[in-house]
Order: sequence, then C-alpha cells, then structure tokens
Amino acid sequence: MLSNMSELVHDYRLLIADVYELAGVSRRISEREAAGQGTTVARWHVLSAVSEEPQAVPAIARRLGQVRQAVQRVVDDLTEAGELCARPNPAHRRSALYAITPEGERLLKRLWDASETRRQDVLDGSGVTPDDLRRARETLRRLSTALSS
Repeated sequence: MLSNMSELVHDYRLLIADVYELAGVSRRISEREAAGQGTTVARWHVLSAVSEEPQAVPAIARRLGQVRQAVQRVVDDLTEAGELCARPNPAHRRSALYAITPEGERLLKRLWDASETRRQDVLDGSGVTPDDLRRARETLRRLSTALSS
C-alpha cells in the first residue's frame, strides 16, 4: 500500500498523463476544425491566449507550453495578417504586448462557432457538469501556480 505522500505523487502523475492525453486528442480535433476555417491550430491557440488581455510572447509561450521562438513566428504571422497588434509593454520596453484586433476576434469567433456543436455534443455525452469543469480547472491552476513558484 502507498503512503499518503506516495499516493499523492502517484495520483498527480496519473493526472498529468491524462492531461497530456486530453490535450493531444483535443489538439487533433482542433487541427481539423482550424483547417476547415483556413487557419492553423497554432494561430487559434495564440488568439485564444490573448483573447482576454494583451500578452507578451514569453507569457503566451508559457501559457501554451511552447517555446518562445515558435510562438514568436505565429505572433508575427497573426500581426502581419492584421489579427494581432503590438502595444507598448510598460513592464518591459523591448517585449511588446500583443492584443487581438477586431479581425482576430472575428476569426476566433468563427473557430469557436465551428467547433461549438461538436464540443457540446461531446460534453453532453460525457456526463461532465459545468461545476466539474470549474473544479478541474481550479485544481489545474493551483498545481500550475505551485509548480511555477
């Protein structure tokens, strides 16, 4: 039998494996949906990351679990396409904040709209409730914060 500490670590490792599996399945579905809208899942993820507030490239990369250079390329493409715009960053003069533009918001809405029915059907069939998702997200955010400090 596992001690309390070992059981906690064991359960954490299983949770992380499940998160990776869920992320992989979700990414493959999102890749198909993004292609159907004439874009890429990388662009979709970056637009989502800045949809609530402007972010610097390193912050976007951390949030998405990607390397900064890969995110920078996507941000550059989105900026060139007029879907993101650079703003001054008061905290770091050489690292701009990137904000979603109205064009980027339209693309993000098209992506979300195109995926909503399928995701709703999957969620309805899963038996997962909004409270389940909120608790899961809170747990993941607490773990992420603890690991980052």
